[in-house]
Amino acid sequence: MLITTTNTIEGRDLDYKGLVTGEAILGANLFKDIFAGIRDIVGGRSGAYEQELAKARQIALDEMSARAQALGGNAVIGVDLDYETVGQNGSMLMVSATGTAVVVR
Repeated sequence: MLITTTNTIEGRDLDYKGLVTGEAILGANLFKDIFAGIRDIVGGRSGAYEQELAKARQIALDEMSARAQALGGNAVIGVDLDYETVGQNGSMLMVSATGTAVVVR
């Protein structure tokens, strides 16, 4: 499955299938710790949190790809990744991937 942020694929014809999305939500404890970790503004990176965010992003992309495939697509173009806090007091983070399913010819 080809996934790209561009709206076209140079030199290829596209058959548009529709909008597709994928989402993943990470729980409260992770983000309380992330925002508490801001106290170390000049400090290093948190590998454990980065791994969790990478996992959530991959879940969202995989869901989006599966939905594109279900529509008969073999690619997703115009992909946008968003990170939003949700839940009471912003205690959870949602990663969403949105794009357009297409058949590349």
